[in-house]
Amino acid sequence: MATIFSKIINKEIPADIVFESETILAFKDINPKAPVHVLIIPKIEIPKVTDLKASEHSLLLGDMIDAANKIANDMGIAEEGFRLVFNCGDNGGQEVYHLHLHLLGGRKMNWPPG
Repeated sequence: MATIFSKIINKEIPADIVFESETILAFKDINPKAPVHVLIIPKIEIPKVTDLKASEHSLLLGDMIDAANKIANDMGIAEEGFRLVFNCGDNGGQEVYHLHLHLLGGRKMNWPPG
């Protein structure tokens, strides 16, 4: 089943794309929770974190983290700090069942998140 993220990857619906590589697409969240809120997604469909296989997807996860660092630098939030979040499952707050990493920054983050 195609998710909204699959449609963004396939350019069927528009998104404010801030980074793209062979394996990763990153775009601004349409409902931001911080001044900088970017979603970093793999171009392959992995429904959630628990569906990752370390031996199979370790390079992909590295690509996602590398993209997050590049975007944080490009958006000027790397020095002050930022947060990276994977939400997994309903109780974890996952709304779209396509693996995605939230990059949040541009303000002080609170702990614990909630």
